[in-house]
Amino acid sequence: MKDHDHALALAAQVRAAYDADAPLEIVAGGTRRAFGRSPAGAPLSVAAHTGIVEYDPTEFVVTVRAGTPMVALEEVLGRERQVLMVDVPRFSAASTIGGALAIGLTGPSRPYSGALRDAVLGARIVSGTGEILRFGGQVLKNVAGFDVARLMVGSYGTLGLLLDVSLRVARCADAEVVRDLALDWRTAHAALRRWEGALPVTGACYADGVLHVRLAGREERVAAARQIIGGETGEPTLFHELRDLRGPFFSQPGDLWRLLVPSDAPWDPQETLIDWAGAQRFWRFSGDPQPVLEHAARYRGQAMRLLGADRSQGPWAAPAPATMALMARVKAAMDPRAILNRGRLYPDW
Repeated sequence: MKDHDHALALAAQVRAAYDADAPLEIVAGGTRRAFGRSPAGAPLSVAAHTGIVEYDPTEFVVTVRAGTPMVALEEVLGRERQVLMVDVPRFSAASTIGGALAIGLTGPSRPYSGALRDAVLGARIVSGTGEILRFGGQVLKNVAGFDVARLMVGSYGTLGLLLDVSLRVARCADAEVVRDLALDWRTAHAALRRWEGALPVTGACYADGVLHVRLAGREERVAAARQIIGGETGEPTLFHELRDLRGPFFSQPGDLWRLLVPSDAPWDPQETLIDWAGAQRFWRFSGDPQPVLEHAARYRGQAMRLLGADRSQGPWAAPAPATMALMARVKAAMDPRAILNRGRLYPDW
């Protein structure tokens, strides 16, 4: 089926669901279905909506259909010695670009290359009424509609069915190394502050008394930074596992919580894994979430429940009434009958 016909078919299915007030669950690779609440509705698959729409390596922009597996996109970019601008988690070979944008997580490169939404230049979607809409563009100079396109990132598919997205890409690093240093957290954080902006750091996490630092870029800069940092040679796959929420820590039992706090917030015994040079903390904590929420609030941060057995709690605590009212206005404009992924993010959404 041609792209145009496939997009029209998806739009028609959404329109029929809107007319019947029958919710739909948007699915593709299925690798992120455990994130968020359990949505209501019949499955609507975009898994067949795949492929590169447009790619100009000289402009560092790629437009890709939502059902395209991450590994397929990376293969195309790799032929031109390019990668996506940011770390994008993937949980298996079936993980798709649409699923990545719906959940909106960014990997260890976040403090250094930006969030996933920063890489979004434009998007084409199907609204909750079955209309095909385009926001943004394919070049950096086109700024119209950027905010609307970026609203799709982290919306859990509740604002629209993503058809395709234009993303910024970057050159592959000439060299990449990981250095491990045995330090207490206070000393580790002070070192990271000294290196910030001066060294080609693209990842920094702390666990079990060891600071792991990833360096990437031109060979001469990486070699010089390696001498400044010192330490022992580390394992590069550590940051791949962290990006994809894999490895020994993530295989432990209990709910997985993610706390976003100021990087200089004190270390807490619950925080067995620190990422983003201190700004992201992972907790394993089950039961009443109040202690986690209170800890985040103490430092004017935010807590997100990533994974857990009880999906009725949802990923986020209810926002302030004024914020919720604004979000509800956006939701009503994009999906007035809550057809798309109803209940995935908030009850009745």
